[in-house]
Amino acid sequence: MKTFKILSVCGSGTVTSSMVAEKVKEEMEARGLKVTTNEGKPTEALSFAESGLYDLITHTSPLPKADYGIPTISSVSCLTGMGEEEFFDEVEETLKSLEK
Repeated sequence: MKTFKILSVCGSGTVTSSMVAEKVKEEMEARGLKVTTNEGKPTEALSFAESGLYDLITHTSPLPKADYGIPTISSVSCLTGMGEEEFFDEVEETLKSLEK
């Protein structure tokens, strides 16, 4: 089974992104997907994406416009709780599509 690497991004790259990263990790593991997560700031996202180490970026802050070369999904629903299941469904579907 592949281990997916997710970059969780928030404004400061610390508290919120860590909270979202933990939620994503727990939910994906409950859905049978193995993931590892790291946290970052929007200004770091492009260089992290270009490193080739990540499969997906989730973000609570807007990302600078760029070609990240990997899927990016807004994770604001993890803060509000509204639409959180749909967010997790989208993450799961995206990761499964990358597995093919």
